[in-house]
Amino acid sequence: MIRRLNKLQAAMVIARRDYTATVFSRTFLFFLLGPLFPLLIALLFAGIGARVAQDEGRPRIAVIAAPAEFARLRDARDELDEVPGIARLPELVAAAPGANAEALLADRKRPIVAVLSDPFGAPRITGSIDSNNALAGQAVLIMSRASPDTRPLPGIVIKRVAATSGSVEAVRSTTARAGQAVLFFLTLLLSGMLLSQFIEEKSNKVIEVLAAAVPVETVFMGKLFAMLSVSLTGIAVWSSTGLAAAAVLVDPAKLASAPEPAVGWPVFALLGCAYFAMSYLLIGAAFLGIGAQAGTAREVQTLSMPVTMAQVALFALANFAVSEPHGPLGILAAAFPLSSPFAMMGRAALDPAILPHLAALAWQGLWVAIILKFAAAWFRRSVLSGKAGKRRWWQRQLAKA
Repeated sequence: MIRRLNKLQAAMVIARRDYTATVFSRTFLFFLLGPLFPLLIALLFAGIGARVAQDEGRPRIAVIAAPAEFARLRDARDELDEVPGIARLPELVAAAPGANAEALLADRKRPIVAVLSDPFGAPRITGSIDSNNALAGQAVLIMSRASPDTRPLPGIVIKRVAATSGSVEAVRSTTARAGQAVLFFLTLLLSGMLLSQFIEEKSNKVIEVLAAAVPVETVFMGKLFAMLSVSLTGIAVWSSTGLAAAAVLVDPAKLASAPEPAVGWPVFALLGCAYFAMSYLLIGAAFLGIGAQAGTAREVQTLSMPVTMAQVALFALANFAVSEPHGPLGILAAAFPLSSPFAMMGRAALDPAILPHLAALAWQGLWVAIILKFAAAWFRRSVLSGKAGKRRWWQRQLAKA
């Protein structure tokens, strides 16, 4: 127990040394200004992505009608969908005659935005829409095309409800992807610094002094938590500036109407901080182990591209899992340690359950310890023992040839 406390104390000494040397340097101001240009690019692409999602997404309408009537509506919708100049029509989902509209709207397994009842008798639409909504006009257009005779249809009755499973699901999916994007952007921006943490110590032999004084695992732990503290300092400055700007420039009504995640904004923000810390520690521990093998700044630059692409792949896996958080892809993304923080961040917006997040944080913490242990052992064996400079057997054979 005393030995572990000594290791932790030594790690905190190393962390305090690196934190002070970084934060109180002149270049830290440029570090704080660094995200401005990437942030503008991220906002630009986010706007493009939102516009594409809006253009390509199809709302779903459940139709309570006999099978023959539903078939006529579906065929009419398919015909109209191919007519140039007509906006993309909603997807129609069959529902059994006599089904309850409110129950269909509350079904989260098959999210829909509205229910059309008795389309050729006394048509009625129930959903989070009104008479001016384009969806109601599209439903009337489809019914007119599918009508078996030329008589005009009776007026459609619209029953508005506050929210439906389809509208709630769409809003929460947007929140989930936005949370993942912010988490990915911060991790990508800040974790790359860990690749070059050992360059200076290896060049001036300080690492040998540290390794002789404390275990290598302690050195890795100290450096990792020092850079996490530096990153959190930067995030605190950026967040304060962003909130101040939002309070001045953004209408409070728009802020109040922002899509709320399933766990609520306070818990979502708390989980966001926890998952950023875990994401940074997981990826940072891997980066420390990889960067510790590099001997020069040029080698670190060479490593930057593949590790960045690896981060993009992790983000893509977690982003795809938003569509099916409880499916095989969602479980895989949540179980794989390096993508787990991104996947669970998205799940916090979609599912109100809290216990899975506690289990995920414990699982991620375990893998931080495993990766640090492996990285320190790799560094001790390949660098401190002098084996990094030795040529492999195949290199010696090529040299002889």
